[in-house]
Amino acid sequence: MLENLLSLLDRYYDEMVEIRRHLHQHPELSFKEYKTANYIAAYYEKLGVTDVRTDVGGNGVVAKVHGAKPGKTVALRADFDALPIQDEKEVPYKSTVEGVMHACGHDGHTATLLVLAKAIHELRNELSGTVVFIHQHAEEYAPGGAIAMIEDGCLDGVDVIFGTHLWASVPVGTIEYRVGPIMAAADRFEIKVQGSGGHGAQPHRTKDAVVTASQLVLNLQQIVSRYVNPVEPSVISVGKFVAENAFNVIADTASLEGTVRTFSEDVRDQIERDIDKAAYATCALNDSTYTYKFHRGYPAVINHKEETEYLVSVASNLEEVKHVVETEPQMGGEDFSYYLRHVKGSFFFTGAKPKGVEEAYPHHHPKFDINEKAMLVAAKTLAAATINVHAEAKTATNV
Repeated sequence: MLENLLSLLDRYYDEMVEIRRHLHQHPELSFKEYKTANYIAAYYEKLGVTDVRTDVGGNGVVAKVHGAKPGKTVALRADFDALPIQDEKEVPYKSTVEGVMHACGHDGHTATLLVLAKAIHELRNELSGTVVFIHQHAEEYAPGGAIAMIEDGCLDGVDVIFGTHLWASVPVGTIEYRVGPIMAAADRFEIKVQGSGGHGAQPHRTKDAVVTASQLVLNLQQIVSRYVNPVEPSVISVGKFVAENAFNVIADTASLEGTVRTFSEDVRDQIERDIDKAAYATCALNDSTYTYKFHRGYPAVINHKEETEYLVSVASNLEEVKHVVETEPQMGGEDFSYYLRHVKGSFFFTGAKPKGVEEAYPHHHPKFDINEKAMLVAAKTLAAATINVHAEAKTATNV
């Protein structure tokens, strides 16, 4: 069946591009992807897939293709939300929505999965088991769509799950994998420093919130460098510093917001406590007070060993895959982590570097784009993983 499936994917590649470009022109933000969800559901209806659920955990769509033969249930996942970024590319498929664009490849993920579903549905009489196509809303914005979709039953009966992210910094034809942690937990913190403002010419009569918050920014950097075990990857970054006043007024308050990235749950807990300690000590030194909130985001993406090694073996046999490379852990976050906490599986990167560039624009950049051939590589890799699950099972049974 796999040979026929790969052939169909080649035949439907132009449709894959067409779908991706349509979605790129009509992006929707997290939790507001109503038209996109309707588009996905309508596509399955046109295919004749009868087992389709909409509004799963919000705007999610789940479609199931049941094979004519018994076998395992394999889930494949793609996300479909966009970002609040103005599209600055000059291409025919540029976003038509002001201030919103697909700057992370989710349009490509969706196009990949839809066309793969079309091909598998066409060959369902040859298919063993069931394939579950999870179209997830709201990956970009915590709490994300994955956890709500899981609570709404999208993983019921699933034996194994696979997912991929098109990765624009990596050449097309490359599959990057990792056993164990591959993407970090992504948390957010807020600190508000309360001082006592006054005239810029009389600092001795104030408790300068800007100076206190500035010291705190520097002190936070010592947590990773001096209190976290150096073999445990972690990041603390302050991305927002606000103290709105006139140039000659010493601020009464200053607010910080930042992100924490970790892999270990113990380190995650430690950093949450240490930020509070740093804020307390810094503010006490400056006779000021503070409020602190730590918002837990997605946990780390932890790939299962057996399923990842299996993925490597099937990807290595594909003509389009030129390199299968073990990658370093990425500090970006992904709510695919929730699926892997419930079901065994693996998440991997598919190289999508645009043609003719030495260095691609990074994800979440206004000029972000992908090489659309990467979608075909992703589709074939997911197809091989899905179909060979049953071949592996038969081999084990025969032994």
